[in-house]
Amino acid sequence: MATTDRFRAAVESRDLGALEALFTEDIRLYSPVKFRPFEGRALVLGLFGVLGRTFEDVRYSGRLDGAAERGADGLRSAAAALPFQASVKGRQIHGIDLLHLDGARRITEITVMIRPQSAVQIVAEAIHAGLVADGLLPAPVPADR
Repeated sequence: MATTDRFRAAVESRDLGALEALFTEDIRLYSPVKFRPFEGRALVLGLFGVLGRTFEDVRYSGRLDGAAERGADGLRSAAAALPFQASVKGRQIHGIDLLHLDGARRITEITVMIRPQSAVQIVAEAIHAGLVADGLLPAPVPADR
């Protein structure tokens, strides 16, 4: 089974162990809710744990294979775009996961795009709260301190 098919199955079944086997140690995930990428296998896996609790009814609807430049270094690599649909807090979203693969067919980089704009804010709030709850981000300091 191709890496992209295994990724799709792991996300749809929320199988973090299967995702871990697909990711390089230094994987980067570019998110629509954060300017800088999430970096490293542990943090990206933690993020997928939060996403598994945040996104409901994730359904991939296809796959486009090719090559693309990676954001991290500008090198061209094998790539696949996976369009998906999901719901977040009752709202329907559409998105694309763009996967970059190394020579061993492991995922080195993921870029996630979602629409509509109103969904980005809902997703950002839910992901931030989940990352704080899981101890992957520090809790915000109250403004009165």
